[in-house]
Amino acid sequence: MRHYGIIGKPLEHSYSAKYFTKKFAKEGIAADYRLYEIDNLNNISSMMHHLEGFNVTYPYKETILEHLLDIDTIAKQIGAVNVVSHGKGYNTDWIGFRDSIMPYLKITDKKVLVLGTGGVSKAVQYALQHMGLDYTLVSRTPTEGILGYEDINEAVLQAHSVVVNCTPLGMLPDVDSKPNLPYEYITRAHLMYDCVYNPECSAFLSEGKKRGACVVNGLKMLYLQADEAWTIWSKNQ
Repeated sequence: MRHYGIIGKPLEHSYSAKYFTKKFAKEGIAADYRLYEIDNLNNISSMMHHLEGFNVTYPYKETILEHLLDIDTIAKQIGAVNVVSHGKGYNTDWIGFRDSIMPYLKITDKKVLVLGTGGVSKAVQYALQHMGLDYTLVSRTPTEGILGYEDINEAVLQAHSVVVNCTPLGMLPDVDSKPNLPYEYITRAHLMYDCVYNPECSAFLSEGKKRGACVVNGLKMLYLQADEAWTIWSKNQ
């Protein structure tokens, strides 16, 4: 029996265990997958020894880098890890995001507003660069070249037809929270993508839906990155 899992906090929103348990049963794989809700990374070395591989989610996608034995080239460029296999870190989030948003992009979509600057955002930025799309970052702590939420107005939203939420706002159990945007300026011309997938329609997406925008949650991103993670784990058995 091989053991896999996911580390993060909180994890009550996570579908990863359900997804992999179903996959293992369907494909006759002798393995299990568990949720490891941890307060810190103090015992991560023993976890790397115990598990064949594991996923990493909020808030450890960046801080785990210093605990790894090795880091894949792409994950190093991104600056965030969401998959670990035998002590080596990888990033499959960027593939999950790229392949899940592509079917919804219009030829006129040239500029993307990326909300948040953490681990998920870093993977999204890497994907957007590879897709040839310009983007503007938004953060609660703006710096040079990064907007603050108070800077978002009608002109900014008109200039960015795609808005991607890379923050955990709206994720179960805090389902009523959402990024602080002037949603009245969202139109039918916008694509709103939320990396949050539980709930299915977050408060952020609900605002877009009310205004006729195209709305997409992160569930397909989850499944696609999970499949890429399994490919890595299978290769390294």
